[in-house]
Amino acid sequence: MGTGEFAVPSLEAMHAAGHEISLVVSQPDRPRGRGLQLRKTAVRVAAERLDLEVFQPEKLRLEPDRVMECKAEILVVVAYGQILRENILECAVRGALNVHASLLPRYRGAAPIQWAIANGEIETGVTTMQLDRGMDTGPVLLQKACPIGPEDTTATLEPRLAALGAALLIDTLAGLASGSVVPQPQDGGAATRAPLIRKSDGAVDFTRSARSIVDRVRGFSPWPGARFHHAGRSVRILSAVALSGGTDNATPRGVILGVSRDGVDVACGEGSVLRLQRVQPESRGEVSAFDFGNGAKLRLGTVLGGSVPESPPRGSSAAND
Repeated sequence: MGTGEFAVPSLEAMHAAGHEISLVVSQPDRPRGRGLQLRKTAVRVAAERLDLEVFQPEKLRLEPDRVMECKAEILVVVAYGQILRENILECAVRGALNVHASLLPRYRGAAPIQWAIANGEIETGVTTMQLDRGMDTGPVLLQKACPIGPEDTTATLEPRLAALGAALLIDTLAGLASGSVVPQPQDGGAATRAPLIRKSDGAVDFTRSARSIVDRVRGFSPWPGARFHHAGRSVRILSAVALSGGTDNATPRGVILGVSRDGVDVACGEGSVLRLQRVQPESRGEVSAFDFGNGAKLRLGTVLGGSVPESPPRGSSAAND
């Protein structure tokens, strides 16, 4: 059971390892792109390439029979995107297994990759676990750590975690078959959350430290992006760095400290300075921060804002179920 790109390596790895896949369940195809054309899910495309049967119910809870009648030995869930009821979780002989993109119990929830980067973590990983009724609360089977590089974004880290998760899944299936993998309960007291991402999470708060803002730029790339407002228009930050120098605490947060060919320097929290390097103004293409500063007539003392309109939340393609 899977939908997004994160799930494809796991499906391909199971097939390559010789596991018999009786059914592939994916969410329905959705309109996407500028023309809103109906596009197949990434998992459906992969399943059809492997000549596997695909089932795409709008709401699995209303159409459980096709899954239950498979009488599968195990149910593997990777980035499926729907909540699974007990009748589905318990329909396979060995229950349901999930590949989650964090080192549980840290970052339980739908967007573990985004939040790990946005929170400045230097390490994350993947976990295989037994699914239960809770949100990523089931017993852990195996885990594998993965470093987060200083330049990593969600777009660069997710494929690495997907490949790592696929390899861990194969090891987990082999370990369950041999009895060498034993479920271990999670420490709930050490749990942290990775909730659905909202567009408002991308609003740049210049009272944060420059380092924290850079991390959020990376974590929220490609979506929703880190944005501030200037002259009533949204501006997305594509790249920025935290400078080693600082300001005094009396300097207003969000105020422009300088505009040069190196970028636009902005005062941030904790006396830090953020240098904007490349930005994308609303309804325009990517430009250097210097060109944006000139075009927008930014001057010393100009104050940038961080308000972003709300929109429905989104999860990582590594959402658990």
